[in-house]
Amino acid sequence: MDACSKRGMSSPIHIVWFKRDLRIHDHAPLAEACRAGPVLALFAWEPSVLAGADYAQQHAQFAEECLNALRGDLAQLGLPLLVWPRGMVDALQQLRRHVQIAGLWSHEETGNDATFSVDKAVATWCRTHGTHWNEYPQHGVVRRLADRNRWNGLWEQRMRAAQYQLPTQVCAAVIPASLLHNTVPRPQAAGTDKPRRQTGGRQPAIALLEDFLDGRAARYRPCMSSPLTASSACSRLSPYLAWGTLSMRELVQATRQRRIALKLQDSAAPRGLSAGLTAFESRLHWHCHFMQKLESEPALEFHNLHRAHDTLRAAEPSSMEQQQRLRAWTRGETGWPLVDACMAMLRQTGWINFRMRAMLMSSASYLYWLHWRIPGLHLAREFTDYEPGIHWPQVQMQSGTTGINALRIYNPIKQAHDQDPSGAFVRHWLPALRQVPDSWIFEPWHMPAALQLRTGCVIGRDYPAPLLDVETATREARARILAVRQQLEARQQAREVVHKHASRKGMPGSARDAQGKEVAARRGRKTNHHQLDLF
Repeated sequence: MDACSKRGMSSPIHIVWFKRDLRIHDHAPLAEACRAGPVLALFAWEPSVLAGADYAQQHAQFAEECLNALRGDLAQLGLPLLVWPRGMVDALQQLRRHVQIAGLWSHEETGNDATFSVDKAVATWCRTHGTHWNEYPQHGVVRRLADRNRWNGLWEQRMRAAQYQLPTQVCAAVIPASLLHNTVPRPQAAGTDKPRRQTGGRQPAIALLEDFLDGRAARYRPCMSSPLTASSACSRLSPYLAWGTLSMRELVQATRQRRIALKLQDSAAPRGLSAGLTAFESRLHWHCHFMQKLESEPALEFHNLHRAHDTLRAAEPSSMEQQQRLRAWTRGETGWPLVDACMAMLRQTGWINFRMRAMLMSSASYLYWLHWRIPGLHLAREFTDYEPGIHWPQVQMQSGTTGINALRIYNPIKQAHDQDPSGAFVRHWLPALRQVPDSWIFEPWHMPAALQLRTGCVIGRDYPAPLLDVETATREARARILAVRQQLEARQQAREVVHKHASRKGMPGSARDAQGKEVAARRGRKTNHHQLDLF
């Protein structure tokens, strides 16, 4: 028996708690725990998380694929992976009956309220049993951050730091086989899997990253906004960042290294590649910027960031008209072809580009005047790459309830003309409209009755009529929100939001500049327009 095996049998064990960081590369808790002593790798399915209104079966299936890949990588290190079906606290209780726990190691997590509750329960358990919990930062999110004045510098410092490397010798903890081979199935999440979603794991992520850095990024900036081109022009790495099969630091460093290589070599690199990589890196920065918002203000998962907007919309769709609107929006039956096509694509693939995500949220919050929470939950279940720290700040930003961002009320008809000029995207995802001529494709309700019959698209039978007029709804929504923002108390709240949450990137940190940003947003001018397209 070698020294490592003897040590694993006789020493207290160090538990590495894998969360949404399902990799062994650049993994601080795993690297440091391996240096400390015998290691047990552990992932716990949390019944409360799986039962959440923002969680769906596709998320569990994607995570399962990531876990299978992680299991193989750990096996090469000689480490088994314990997957526990009844939550982390229960796993710690069971392990404590059989082994002595020297320490718990994990990344910090900026998740939803359910994962925050799990963290608090684990912290209580560790204090009760005298177990030291070692947490390490993940991404660029900074805990206990008073304001944003230092955040950009801290983000850059983390991204430039060396990636964590595993020690040459890794010692596996010895635990009873009955625990390791636990056969109790995990709880089931709601809904069904997506038939055409991306596959989880590290290898698909690496393949996408290499392909993007080598050439696809050249189309990133000009092609990210249209749903026709975004599927191949965008990196498509967002679900892998959400589940941590790639670290943010390795992604930033790989992007920078590729940019440097382009400058040093006179190669036949695609035109626009360097500019695309520069734009992509800026989006990686915005990724962490939005997650920091939820870290600093967890309540924005449930409440308006700018509380002066609390009286704008009812939290629940109480009237029959509101319920009809919510039903039409979630089913993709609004009568606005681009909105409905995006919903159809989401049902199949779990992904749509960011501009179209913003349009979907805008149509629910502004045109249908629905409170953002329920539509936000629907999209969370639909997005394979659902990341709470990005999702909820974005949902509120696209609903006009941050108080500091310009109103972005997307006209779904204009967006269709701009982003799908030939109607190819709409026709692909909405078979009922495939025979509709180009001149009517985005407003089929205006087709003459005889043409509707000839094309097999009778409005009200084959495809729904819109529930309301876009221009009228837009005017009413804008007037309602601007009326709130002009109130004196609302302006003071906006300044407080700027101090706590607004980016300092590219602007001085003075109160005058912050106030100017808030005033510009309140008057409807664009601010931080470059944050519109992530990934």
